[in-house]
Amino acid sequence: MPGITIDAHQHVWDPARARYSWLTSDLAPIDRTMEFDELRPALTAAGIDGTVLVQSADNAEDTALMFDVAAENPEVLAIVGYLPLEHPEDAARELAELRSSSLLVGIRNLIHDQPDPDWLLRPDVDEGLGVLEATGLSFDLVAVLPRHLELVPLISARHPELRIVIDHLGKPPIGLASPEPWESLMRVAAENPNVFAKVSGLYSASGDSGSWTVDSVRPYFERAVDLFGADRLMYGGDWPISVLSGGYARVWDGLSELFATLDDRESDAIRGTTAATFYRIAPARIAAATTDAGSPTPLSAP
Repeated sequence: MPGITIDAHQHVWDPARARYSWLTSDLAPIDRTMEFDELRPALTAAGIDGTVLVQSADNAEDTALMFDVAAENPEVLAIVGYLPLEHPEDAARELAELRSSSLLVGIRNLIHDQPDPDWLLRPDVDEGLGVLEATGLSFDLVAVLPRHLELVPLISARHPELRIVIDHLGKPPIGLASPEPWESLMRVAAENPNVFAKVSGLYSASGDSGSWTVDSVRPYFERAVDLFGADRLMYGGDWPISVLSGGYARVWDGLSELFATLDDRESDAIRGTTAATFYRIAPARIAAATTDAGSPTPLSAP
């Protein structure tokens, strides 16, 4: 498994199959169907062995779409789907069906679209998180507001066995004057060894999201490595959202420059092995992503 490269945060969507309430004309040119075939050339160019598809809408139709995409594209190693956590009985029933496939490795909800920033603390949602904890599946947490990061230690205390990954490093204030309160909140979150984070979605927090530079991202990346260690960090390309901030190649090239500052073991961890272990990706899928131990080959190569 050393040397495998996994994009741990990638999306597809199809407005004809699922409802994406956030997908409006303001997000042109990605306010349309975004298919895996469109991404494949960029993955091949970057040497990506496989990806993790992550939910884009709080509905079952989006999850079904991801399973269909995975069935046609062996590059998809795993799926982070959706469950109605606020309806724990329904969540348990749906989860039993979804877990018939080893592709399902975790669950995500678009908590930042909820009017209540404390949505995850509601008794019904808390019970739903308990369903995840009992099954061993992980939870992707979208932290947009500082309050979302404040919830991490609270959830960890209630569910000590629940594995959590903070998407996009909790949206650090890239381009702003101060790293606070992001830095303090991430420090507390990282105290729990079951909390991981994704080096993904690291765009400018002010003005044009595409105005980020490697140097503007660097201090937040370095702080994340200090807090979590490479073994709890994983790379994510965040396509097709990344299209709005420079495109896949620009994101990969910029982050790769930061990964190159680490030693080989740490770089390997962030590039792929952390994602493989955290998401407990099926060994057979990992084996299919490499031609031999430690020698990665893009799955789309002839």
